[in-house]
Amino acid sequence: MTTVATGRLGRALRHSFHGLPSAYWWLWTSNLINRLGSFVAAFLALYVTTDLGHSAAFAGFVGALYGLGGTVASVVAGVLTDRVGRRPTIVVSQASTSVAVVCLALVRDTATVAVCACLCGFFVNAARPATQAMMIDIVPQRDRVRAYTLNYWATNIGLGVSSTAAGAVARHNYAYLFYAQAAAMVLCTALVLAKLPESRPGEGGADGGTEPPEPLPPRAADRSGRAGVSLWTVFADRPFMALAALNLLLATIFQLAYVGLPLALQRQGHDSSVYGLVIGLNSLLVVVLQLPLTRLTGKWIPGPALVGASLLAGYGFGLYSVTDSLVPLLLATCVWTLGEIISSPAQVDLVIRLSPTHGRGRYQGVNNLSFALASLSAPLVSGWTLEHFAPAVLWTVTAACGTCVGVGYHLLQRRISGMPAEEARPAPGGARRGRARWPWRAPR
Repeated sequence: MTTVATGRLGRALRHSFHGLPSAYWWLWTSNLINRLGSFVAAFLALYVTTDLGHSAAFAGFVGALYGLGGTVASVVAGVLTDRVGRRPTIVVSQASTSVAVVCLALVRDTATVAVCACLCGFFVNAARPATQAMMIDIVPQRDRVRAYTLNYWATNIGLGVSSTAAGAVARHNYAYLFYAQAAAMVLCTALVLAKLPESRPGEGGADGGTEPPEPLPPRAADRSGRAGVSLWTVFADRPFMALAALNLLLATIFQLAYVGLPLALQRQGHDSSVYGLVIGLNSLLVVVLQLPLTRLTGKWIPGPALVGASLLAGYGFGLYSVTDSLVPLLLATCVWTLGEIISSPAQVDLVIRLSPTHGRGRYQGVNNLSFALASLSAPLVSGWTLEHFAPAVLWTVTAACGTCVGVGYHLLQRRISGMPAEEARPAPGGARRGRARWPWRAPR
């Protein structure tokens, strides 16, 4: 029995890792190093309240400015990814991040801290549209969801290790965390420069080698004559924007783990090591369960998968309202982490399918805009709520929000599934024709 189970696990791991291009693994390694050194976002709220001595409301404001920087970066970097290229966008973003986090560690003035936090949010998030677009470029179409899943898996390995270690380090000196992130960004920049060529389609880069560029509307040609899509094209894509709006709400719930949760635990008398343990458990569960669960949930219809993920997220955080002891806190973390694991592949699959070849940077940028806006709204809401109410109020509202998001995914599924195929998605040039590309229904 044990031998059979071990054999199945070995086959699953070989299937997960086999056959991806070498360039992908260099990009994967860069992202892993990046996340191993990602300390600022997770510990910014505790740094502002504990080390700088500010209130929870100001910590929420600073976190919101960090999110604002990420919001602007999602759009700006998405455009630069398509116009300038993936590689230069990643290099400039990561090099600038190393400078910004060192500045944040050195300053003490209230206004300067706020500005530095905003700049950190901008540069940290500016690399993401380019990284995701490059991943689509260099990985064949059939392997893209698997590649994204492995990248998400590496992200959580990095976050799990860094959060657990940083929780202990922060008890002595928060500045060490900032310097460590700066060093990691320098290493990532060197790796990208040494190992990753430009991958933008039409520039001698790869396009996965599996599909021709998709036809685009006449308005999609930019001033240089290159085929592409404008931001207006993306915002006018109603199925994609409906998905992005619901992703924003779901991401807001998950973002509470990085602002609302540490402040709530602090209100309950826990120190930074407890928060590091909770976030470390979240990342550990993703590392252990992401690959096997993705093999299972990859066969599900995305709509119901996202409904279930929303309910798990909402009620997982909602469970924090009924306890403040360690073991139940960890159990509640397990619940919302399952929602995070289930939601990721479904969202990735839909975004990839809806992204035209020469507009990948913009589509990824607008998709990242959802998560950046979540990092803007979650600190404001959680900081204000915890300043005026008990933590239980925040978690109760979160449970209700998760329910509403689940209903939203369900209604969107019914609407799209009930549309005639020719109405489900605009075709190039504004005409409505062809089979719907929105994959709510399982293949027959």
